[in-house]
Amino acid sequence: MTDLITTDLVRLGADWGADKQDVIRALAAVVEDAGRATDKDQLVADAFARESTSATGLPGGIAIPHCRTAGVETPTLAFARLDPPVDFGAKDGPADLAFLIAAPAGGDADHLTILTKLARALVKPAFTDALRTAETPQDVVDLVSHELGEPAPAKTAAAAPAAAPAAGAAPASGAAAPAAAAGGKPSLVAVTACPTGIAHTYMAAEALEAAAERAGVQLQVETQGSAGSTPLAPDTIAAAGAVIFAVDVGVRDRGRFAGKPMVSSGVKRPIDDADAMIQEALKYAADPAGSPRVEGDASAAGGGGGAADESWGGRIRRVLMTGVSYMIPFVAAGGLLIALGFLFGGYEIVTDGQNIAVTNTLFNLPDVDALGLDHALAGSPFFAYLGALFFTLGGAAFGFLVPALAGYIAYAIADRPGIAPGFVMGAIAGVINSGFLGGIIGGVLAGLAAHWIASWKVPVWARGLMPVLVIPLLATMISGFVMLVILGKPLASLMSNLTDGLNSLQGGSAIILGIILGLMMAFDMGGPLNKTAYAFATAGLGAAATATDAPELKVMAAVMLSGMVPPLALALATVVRPGLFTVPERENGKAAWLMGASFITEGAIPFAAADPLRVIPSIMAGSAVTGAISMGMGVELRAPHGGIFVLFAVDGVGGFIIALVAGTLVASALVIALKTMGRKDADIATV
Repeated sequence: MTDLITTDLVRLGADWGADKQDVIRALAAVVEDAGRATDKDQLVADAFARESTSATGLPGGIAIPHCRTAGVETPTLAFARLDPPVDFGAKDGPADLAFLIAAPAGGDADHLTILTKLARALVKPAFTDALRTAETPQDVVDLVSHELGEPAPAKTAAAAPAAAPAAGAAPASGAAAPAAAAGGKPSLVAVTACPTGIAHTYMAAEALEAAAERAGVQLQVETQGSAGSTPLAPDTIAAAGAVIFAVDVGVRDRGRFAGKPMVSSGVKRPIDDADAMIQEALKYAADPAGSPRVEGDASAAGGGGGAADESWGGRIRRVLMTGVSYMIPFVAAGGLLIALGFLFGGYEIVTDGQNIAVTNTLFNLPDVDALGLDHALAGSPFFAYLGALFFTLGGAAFGFLVPALAGYIAYAIADRPGIAPGFVMGAIAGVINSGFLGGIIGGVLAGLAAHWIASWKVPVWARGLMPVLVIPLLATMISGFVMLVILGKPLASLMSNLTDGLNSLQGGSAIILGIILGLMMAFDMGGPLNKTAYAFATAGLGAAATATDAPELKVMAAVMLSGMVPPLALALATVVRPGLFTVPERENGKAAWLMGASFITEGAIPFAAADPLRVIPSIMAGSAVTGAISMGMGVELRAPHGGIFVLFAVDGVGGFIIALVAGTLVASALVIALKTMGRKDADIATV
């Protein structure tokens, strides 16, 4: 492997002006002069692009401009000791130590692992102090080699001790953590991630680990960087009192941490203030009730979120849930906008409002009577046009529903290279009229194709082209051929049959469907079954929200009502028989009123976790009653979320209220009965 740094890449006492861009250009020139840059201008451009996202100055007078670039073919580190220092955006002043870290766009795991070791070293004062006192470029090379664990030449023995304590710091931290755990100290977990995944990801991890050691806390960090990541074990996550997210990008498989008290920040905060973040996490771990939480249901997180030992069932569930979770914001925004369009413009907006171009809606205002919008709010032209605008925006948002589902299913399989082909397959699903089923299948095909192509061994010069050109192009071609030529007609026929079957549901069959949906919504309260029922409803809503009468609207109403029952029922039970519940449960009951009213089923999770055998069957029964009544009474809903706050989008408000109240009473009565059964009055009174 080519050396990361050589004496040709070191400058001591560099006077390159007071502008950080001049320093970056000069460091890139050093890389070029050393024969390590294939395209200096590309290296400079990529370093500037990374610098524009966030400053790379660090506390302690350090700057680390860095990038992944096609301008180099081997990982390269250029170092300069600046005189005078130059401002790189650190809070404590300018930097006198500057490193330009250049990683090949298609760098392999071994190279990236070396860079991560260096990033961790940069937050160790012993290492940076030794760099400031280095007398020759060879001293700098030896210090870096020592820190990276590479054999150092014999003549560097005098220089090595300055960095030796830093090199030993990580093992000391690792040794301290088990001892802390054995002594009953708190346990925390963390995730760090930055856009390039080269430097800040690992520096933040090192800073957090050092702060945790000072606090006597066990901390395990998952670094989601360019060198890959080893997911935290499910048992480790479960045992942690809180989680720290220090990220500038999304957390992969965030659902693994659902329900955990959370400290969240950008990736630079722990580098500046790791001790405060550890203390904040400990505070939340000690008082979970008053802390921010990771959204979702911990029971839905399942396995290791992509770990090597993840079962096929867990992997399939993770992939599908990723697609659904990214799809839901499009559903929520589109559905509520369409519902608002109906509220302001009346249902005639389906036929008349669609014919109004947005530009006409805003600038050319024809007479409202000419539009036929007789049911616009208060007969007002203003509200008619506002309704048309909302309806247009909502329809546009719904247009992304299936592409987002397919795109992020592919992302869950193949990471970022899968997104583009996945979105295209979602659009193709619309072309062949295969609906959300086509989106799921297309997303899986695109993800598998992208994952397969990414595994190819290609020359170094082609690695930079793989994620941005080769993988999206070939994955789209392969999955598109399968979707259009092989699966197009079968999928369209299957979706047509499902739609016909749903349209034929009447009387008893509709009630049975309502019962099934209710059971699914309550069983795992935000988990896979709950999300499956919700995805079924929202996918149907995407096709029917603009209709004036469709069975999909009844399904949406049954699903939302059934999801509101569990938290409302348990909140009611804590009021009727408070002695059956602990003090924390009674406090959770107060919050559950609003969560249930807002259709946040997860409000029931604390109760179910504490007493699953009594709580879960009770709320399932209540939700099943609600689903059956809703479907039997023909309640319709055009909004995918919002609970009682979207009553304006409900057809059959009376049936809506009856179904909700009936299911809540049934579930609450069953919870109380089961908790009372076999318990003495004295026991109940002292709970």
